[in-house]
Amino acid sequence: MKNVRLNPKYHSVFESPSRYHICTGGRGSGKSFAINTFLVLLTYEKGHKILFTRYTMTSASMSIIPEFLEKLDLMGIGGNFTVTKTEIINNLTGSSIFFSGIKTASGDQTAKLKSIQGVTTFVLDEAEELTDEESFDKIDYSVRAMGIQNRCILILNPTTKEHWIYQRFFQNRGIPDGHNGENENVNYVHTTYLDNRMHLSESFVAQVEDMRTRRPDKYKHQILGGWLDRAEGVIFTHWRIGEFDDNQDTIFGLDFGFSRDESVLTEIAIDKTRKIIWIKEHFYKAGMSTSNIFEMCRRIAGKQLIVCDNSEPRLISELKTKGLNITPTIKRKGSILTGIALMQDYNIVIDKESINTIKEFNNYAWKLKGSIPQDNWNHSVDASRYAIQYLLTRSVPKGMYVIK
Repeated sequence: MKNVRLNPKYHSVFESPSRYHICTGGRGSGKSFAINTFLVLLTYEKGHKILFTRYTMTSASMSIIPEFLEKLDLMGIGGNFTVTKTEIINNLTGSSIFFSGIKTASGDQTAKLKSIQGVTTFVLDEAEELTDEESFDKIDYSVRAMGIQNRCILILNPTTKEHWIYQRFFQNRGIPDGHNGENENVNYVHTTYLDNRMHLSESFVAQVEDMRTRRPDKYKHQILGGWLDRAEGVIFTHWRIGEFDDNQDTIFGLDFGFSRDESVLTEIAIDKTRKIIWIKEHFYKAGMSTSNIFEMCRRIAGKQLIVCDNSEPRLISELKTKGLNITPTIKRKGSILTGIALMQDYNIVIDKESINTIKEFNNYAWKLKGSIPQDNWNHSVDASRYAIQYLLTRSVPKGMYVIK
């Protein structure tokens, strides 16, 4: 076996008895190389079954497995392994690395992964893409092999402080950005391109040094791996947390959940003279049935108007038949951008108890600035937008919404 030199910061992954290993860093930090090398070496211990996941992994044989084959060739140990489309098996010990994505169209992949028997090490690569802590927990709880060290390894580029990984492993433990060390069964490893300088091209280094001068905020996040208070390129910037104005006329917006997505009901009040929009989140919940949605909307909104997503006509008809004062939003080409523009023209106040809505406004960002918003962090945003567009673009008859 040829020697491969790893950054000394990663020695703790080999040595630490901790269950959790949080590996953070910016671009060019070498974290993926180091952890993948560690996993290959771990297979030389008998009894290991390593589950390597990403939130989306369409084909392991076309994406991640070639990266591991490079490590095997670099170390001169390719002959010790059998490689299939989904697994790398160490022929000397029988230990293996199994590759799988978490997200599937049916939404049941997490259930399948947690049923895999004998997992000793769970690796979540590009962990920032998994925004559902519950999915992580389901797999985490299944890593319980007896008589051998169990590990859960998260590899990520830090995103915003609203992410569950930051709140669970950093904020709730008082761990600062860039920390290296152990704390209460968690081993932290943080590296940057400065730790990996000898393996980087001069052109890459010149590029990031230029970024440090021109865009120090971007450099701190993308290159040094710092956590952001808000996502880069967020769509809404003129908003704050405050009290909902109960003295205003109100209307409700409803977004229907699909598969694992949340159904959301928000209450909207608008002062057109002072150019203020108030938003209050009432429920934000996945897996709701028609009867669940009806009962909660009836209890919360009563006879007030609810403007909803128009993509479920049968569901809307059922809710209307049951007695909800509900109408579908009108979606035309460009209606999302039109609604965003209307909202950007106002100062927005989000109720302090509307935790999920606050997270969305911190993370809802442009995929292509000014023309294409990302299709993520937008369930509450969409529900609010339906109601806001209705109020600002239509003349609402008296009685359609309640004057408090």
